[in-house]
Amino acid sequence: MLPATALLLTMTLWERTAPLLPPRPPRRHRYPGRLPADDRAALRGIVYVLRKSVSWRDVPAERVGCSGVTAWRRLRDWTEAGVWPRLHEVLLAELRKEGLLEMDDAAIDGSHVRALKGGPHTGPSPVDRACPGSKHHIIVDRHGTPLAITMASGNRHDVTQLMPLLDAIPHIRGLRGRPRQRPRRLFADRGYDFDKYRRLVRARGITPKIARRGTPHGSGLGKTRWVVERTFAWLHQFERLRIRYEIRAYLHLALLQLACSIICLRRLKPSF
Repeated sequence: MLPATALLLTMTLWERTAPLLPPRPPRRHRYPGRLPADDRAALRGIVYVLRKSVSWRDVPAERVGCSGVTAWRRLRDWTEAGVWPRLHEVLLAELRKEGLLEMDDAAIDGSHVRALKGGPHTGPSPVDRACPGSKHHIIVDRHGTPLAITMASGNRHDVTQLMPLLDAIPHIRGLRGRPRQRPRRLFADRGYDFDKYRRLVRARGITPKIARRGTPHGSGLGKTRWVVERTFAWLHQFERLRIRYEIRAYLHLALLQLACSIICLRRLKPSF
């Protein structure tokens, strides 16, 4: 059996995920075949791989309730149905409703990971001896809650993902009135120091707080930006995200989005 905390986490995650799953096709009346594996067990298998980083074929079916290959197929199907972005949006709305989301200040950064099997959105990393890799780019609120995450090639400059990240923030509901999508201030390090992007950020009604290159350290921006580094540490607690094993980029991004949803769930339920 899985540990009690892992079972409780999966049960709570399942309550939010189940209403978002696509309907199954109707079974044939004649020669219906075997019953499909339980969706809840498949979610347990996906979370197990995300946490332990075992290969899909090595998932313990007797502990999880289904084979790893079945879990991978459900991950593929649910990703194509757009389940994970909607799950993240639902949890962000719950956080906002509970007063646990502070979007006035947001921070942005990127982190490099190796891509052992190559695939789309990989490139020679300038910080890892030109080994193939990808970059995770994330934007978080004042508490480090992930608002959106994207992925790019390892040789792409961080600033190229600034506007796509802002566009990826969903319309977050949870309170009466218009949904919230934009922070008021955006904090970033010197890698984002381009006047062109400052103008683009200001055009969206956001005040850029970006460190200037060529100036001494001690600007004080690090007192706000450190939360994004902590969020990357939270993401890398999921062993599957430390190295990219998925050749299909959209599946690795799906695991990133699922990890962000689990981080949001832990903000709602600190016992996890």
